[in-house]
Amino acid sequence: MHYTFLARTDPGRARDNNEDAVLVDETAQLGVLADGMGGYNAGEVASALAVDMVVRELRGWLDLAVDRASVRDVRRAMEICVDLANRQIFEAANTHAAYSGMGTTLVMAVLHGDILIAGHVGDSRLYRWRGGVLQQITRDHSLLQEQLDIGLITPEEAEHSGNRNLVTRALGVEDTVLLDVREVPVLPGDLFLLCSDGLNDMLTDEDIAATLASGLSLSVLAVRLVEEANERGGRDNVTVALIRSKETPKKSGVMAKLLGK
Repeated sequence: MHYTFLARTDPGRARDNNEDAVLVDETAQLGVLADGMGGYNAGEVASALAVDMVVRELRGWLDLAVDRASVRDVRRAMEICVDLANRQIFEAANTHAAYSGMGTTLVMAVLHGDILIAGHVGDSRLYRWRGGVLQQITRDHSLLQEQLDIGLITPEEAEHSGNRNLVTRALGVEDTVLLDVREVPVLPGDLFLLCSDGLNDMLTDEDIAATLASGLSLSVLAVRLVEEANERGGRDNVTVALIRSKETPKKSGVMAKLLGK
């Protein structure tokens, strides 16, 4: 399987600073997105620390181990890298007054053959678009999701709730954090979307699906998604990362015969 990646971030219409951070690495086949929170500039610090640490450490490990690593190995490496990032943010928040109370959500995807290994903390999301159907892969760690799960509110009421941005799990808040990890089989043509809540707070799943259904290039899709969120109000920073899969072309002709393919 072959994968292409693209990411885009925007401060939105209501904020001057951008507390989101995102990095994609096509060589290492991974993407990481974080949405920071905290006092003045602290959210930016937390999200940048999380993304930089996770990508750097995981990229280094994958470079050494990818040829012999199992899915289980990759899952464990993801958990270790997120734990390192969490400890770094927690220590910074507790040793620098300006960073007190900072934290960040995180969503990440690592491609391993025809498996996507997803990890997340908080309410940044991962979606899959396949065959005309949009599916949310992650489940928000939020007060709103907990209220939905136990039936305190309906999905319709949730759309207008004042608790939309209250997360129940984040990096840097405590000295340990639990990364939810799951494995997702990938088919050629699948399109994955990682996003901060600045996107899905402004756009419904139906809105997102309509844009992804256009079949446009990743660069155009990313711009469209951000623009649509801003047109609906852009009340928060908006960040997206897109991953598209396609089958690796088979070798043909003289070289294939020489190689016995």
